[in-house]
Amino acid sequence: MSTDTYLAVFLGSKTSSKWTAWNAMPEAERKAKEQAGMAAWKGWVEKHQGAIEAMGGPLGKTKKVDGKGIADIANEMGAFTVVRAASHEAAAKMFENHPHFTIFPGERVEIMPVLPIPSG
Repeated sequence: MSTDTYLAVFLGSKTSSKWTAWNAMPEAERKAKEQAGMAAWKGWVEKHQGAIEAMGGPLGKTKKVDGKGIADIANEMGAFTVVRAASHEAAAKMFENHPHFTIFPGERVEIMPVLPIPSG
């Protein structure tokens, strides 16, 4: 069975109601939830370790570069990882009920195939 490579991008708006509720939690409650979330994320990694090609990680502040120069911008990207799977559907199923949105205030994970570079 062949496997393909997929990029998973963890997304969430810092202005969403989930983030507002997260930030409104008492610090002790939020810290406890963070610990539970990290334990669940570690469990997800252990469960899928054979399919993880690049662990990736959290993403920092964004700079945009275009014809007008360089600017600081905000987007919804929070983290990424790269996985291998037999199909796009199989890659997506790996992220069902992921702690990113079941425990943390993330909203979704978008999974897309990494395509070969076209030969010219």
